[in-house]
Amino acid sequence: MISEVVMPQMGADMIEGTIVKWLKHDGDAVTRGEIIAEIETDKANVEIEAFEGGTFRATLAAEGDTIPVGGVIAIIAAPEDDISKYTSGGSPSPNRAEASPPTADAPAATPPVTPATPSPAPAIPTARSSGPPPAPEPPASSATRIRISPVARNLAHERNVNIAGIHGSGPDGRIIRSDVEAAIAGTPPAQQPAPATSDQRSATARPSKMRQAIARRMSQSKREAPHYYLLADIDMTDALEFRRQLNTTLAEGEHVSINDLIVRASALALQRHREFNATLADDRTTVHDAQNVCIAIAMEEGLIAPAILDAGAKTLVQIAADARDLANRAKTGALRPREITDGTFTVTNLGAYGIETLIGIIQPPQTAILGVGTVSSQPTVRDDAVVIRQRLKVALSADHRTTDGAQGAQFLSEIKRLLEQPLLLVL
Repeated sequence: MISEVVMPQMGADMIEGTIVKWLKHDGDAVTRGEIIAEIETDKANVEIEAFEGGTFRATLAAEGDTIPVGGVIAIIAAPEDDISKYTSGGSPSPNRAEASPPTADAPAATPPVTPATPSPAPAIPTARSSGPPPAPEPPASSATRIRISPVARNLAHERNVNIAGIHGSGPDGRIIRSDVEAAIAGTPPAQQPAPATSDQRSATARPSKMRQAIARRMSQSKREAPHYYLLADIDMTDALEFRRQLNTTLAEGEHVSINDLIVRASALALQRHREFNATLADDRTTVHDAQNVCIAIAMEEGLIAPAILDAGAKTLVQIAADARDLANRAKTGALRPREITDGTFTVTNLGAYGIETLIGIIQPPQTAILGVGTVSSQPTVRDDAVVIRQRLKVALSADHRTTDGAQGAQFLSEIKRLLEQPLLLVL
């Protein structure tokens, strides 16, 4: 049986992907589910798994090639199968696949979170870190592959810097932007930007693929979704004490954060107000059963918001563990496809930066996002006396095409009730 490996689609706006590395080569045995290649999209690096077992018979695209979605890039088959139509020019070149790619006007995706129906393909993607196409570099085995962030790779590509000679100062020797900038400063004058006339220098560079995707998706959201905004002030005093007591019973690496409390409250509120656990695509609203709550994670390359899947069915401690796991895997490049594409609601939190109020932009095709600021001590009137309480400002941004302000007020009030009575988070 002949199995075509095609360029998969990760997001409704993905029209092509770049082959980063082949992990299988002609003649290698392949088992179902085995990773055979790594590709790069505008949102993530994706490992392609074999959909069928057999022998890796032919590679139809080289590392560094950019292939349209649906383009055949390799063939897995039995040794006796005739694959001459693929290897003798009888089939279309993978760079000119018959499958018509989405147009440039197709809805754009951000890091995070566009459910999409992949093109039928014998490949199962699993996600890794994102970034722009790789800069030219010498071939390397999987054991000696150069580790470089997408931002650094893009900068090296723009300035024609050979990354093989750069010593990385990032985690595990990863080359980061400052390493490339240092290499640029040490290159011959002909390779450097024209001298500036003052101590201040300006530089022009093409944004990374992730940055371009964020720009497209946020523009799409503000253009198409009529946002409405609701703000609430939440008394977090009891929630913080509850968290303190809970964490005394947990190992240090298992502690619950304030954001974990908010994710848990949001997931429970979504169960009671299901209209906010919805996605909107092609003028059709889908209300989801599982509460897949995305958490925004800031990375060097940009923002990504993977989902804690089925958060409503998980305990507070499980949510905390999942959040830590997502953050670690986002930074090491090991996110899974569903965590990128299946989010139904997003929590974005800048409290760690001391921001008082954050009003987020909805992540299409989701229909709501909760912006979270910092918890601060504020004078509060209680029982005709002024006392100091720990207060938090949150902002709900919602799509007026699917919900109205009164519904948003009820949903936000439920989140407030759960956080101000934190025992409800564990019942």
